Amino acid sequence: MTFSVMPSGDSLPDGGTRWSAAAGAAVVAEDFGLTPAGSQVPVLDGLDFRVEPGRIVLLTGPSGAGKSTLLHALAGVLEPEEADGNNVDPEAPHGIRMSGSLTVDGKQPSAGRAGLVQQDPETQVVMARMGDDVAFGAENLGTDPAAIWPRVRASLAAVGLGTQPLNHSTNALSGGQKQRLAVAGLLTMGPRLWLLDEPTANLDPEGAEELRRVVVSTARDLGATVMVVEHRLDLWLGHVDRLMVLAAAEPGEPAGLVADGNPAELLGRTEVVETLVSAGVRVPGRVPGAAVRPLGSRPDGDVLLSARDLSATRAALPRRAGKRTKVSAAVEHVDLDVRAGEAVCLVGSNGQGKTALALTLAGLQRKRSGDLTATEALLGGTSREPERLKPKELVQSIGMVFQDPEHQFLTRNVRAELAFGPRRVGLDQAEIEARVESLLRRLHLEHVAELNPYQLSGGQQRRLSVGTALATRPRLLVLDEPTFGQDANTWGDLVRLLGEELDRGTGIIAVTHDKEFSAALGARRVLVEAGRAEEVGAA
Repeated sequence: MTFSVMPSGDSLPDGGTRWSAAAGAAVVAEDFGLTPAGSQVPVLDGLDFRVEPGRIVLLTGPSGAGKSTLLHALAGVLEPEEADGNNVDPEAPHGIRMSGSLTVDGKQPSAGRAGLVQQDPETQVVMARMGDDVAFGAENLGTDPAAIWPRVRASLAAVGLGTQPLNHSTNALSGGQKQRLAVAGLLTMGPRLWLLDEPTANLDPEGAEELRRVVVSTARDLGATVMVVEHRLDLWLGHVDRLMVLAAAEPGEPAGLVADGNPAELLGRTEVVETLVSAGVRVPGRVPGAAVRPLGSRPDGDVLLSARDLSATRAALPRRAGKRTKVSAAVEHVDLDVRAGEAVCLVGSNGQGKTALALTLAGLQRKRSGDLTATEALLGGTSREPERLKPKELVQSIGMVFQDPEHQFLTRNVRAELAFGPRRVGLDQAEIEARVESLLRRLHLEHVAELNPYQLSGGQQRRLSVGTALATRPRLLVLDEPTFGQDANTWGDLVRLLGEELDRGTGIIAVTHDKEFSAALGARRVLVEAGRAEEVGAA
């Protein structure tokens, strides 16, 4: 599926009400700092910059540097302890504290001045039907009702969802489709400032390019100011006016601007490039540091999971097998064996059923039909369908990382989250502590160990979710977009950690659009497209 570009000018494609967006907003930060709720250490400090109206800015930097926090502050969705966000008590133990000044068009940021597409689009879906969801923001801004629905249709067409009926269920959308839906909602609102937090993270490569084209072309036509957070620079370079890089000198210290200016000029200076690379920025031409395994290497390990003529669906299914076949399949006729020490990547465009298949293989979604067997080699002396495993058996044999990391957090801090699974399977305290400390170090989460998982950045949450799956040392890992939100350094460390799991005989199934990740693990690739899953060779 491809996207179409919004028409030039401010008239809608169906001749409807003219687009009401005016020129873009000016954004100014003066010695701005922000300390998250419950913390005494700022995540941002001493930010000074001005973004002129109508400019498109690419904001990047290492995972956890405060990029998303800055966008949320500009969107006016953070509530500081004092109404104006300034001169707050630095000793206050709770609540968000801001210092300095941050303004949009000379005023305190508010939801009416900016539109925000969050890092996790799941958190922005508020309505059951697709059309209603896209209209929601414009309705809350008091837009003329006669103008809203022509905008909704035009926006959905622009992001590649125009073929879906307006009453299509938002629950039936894939993660990538929900990202498109969120962008459509922003286009319908027509704000002066667009804030996009990794808007292409869950999109296939073609969809990512098309979304970037829609954003850039439409913003230029309307004169909107855009600030977009991304880890992969190559998608946006050549299409943005300015590159801003946030980074901290050391983990746990507040971040500041380490580079700011014209992208071509910055990347043409060797010393700047080396600074960016050391900070974890994915500079074009500099491959993230991780050893690449032999392509297509197929281990002689035992089969851990075997599927024959398997059909998977997105729908909730009854226990009685006979009634399941009445539900439509997302993917069917799947034949797949996964061996110990082997990586298999499920690839393909958005909305094709990769996540539905992964959840079925992991035993968390009932199969529609066919055979799926967790073998004796996986379970240790018995074989069964994964969906019939008890929770304790499942957590010891199959570790799952969901597409949305927030869906699997259960405790109040990062350390307890990593300890939850090992404690559940009955490990002694010394072994639990050893595993937790090792994972905190390997996943660069030591400085946030006492924070609530929901206070972490998207990249940190993703690493924590991988850590919770690894903590019980299952023999099979099922990972849905495991490299989402990672900078070059954390990407490399995550790949090395998973490579070690392959070396010790763990099988890995991963849903991914990350070709470098597939190559680094020497994975077999299974293309999920048009209701089928076919092996297409090594990465």
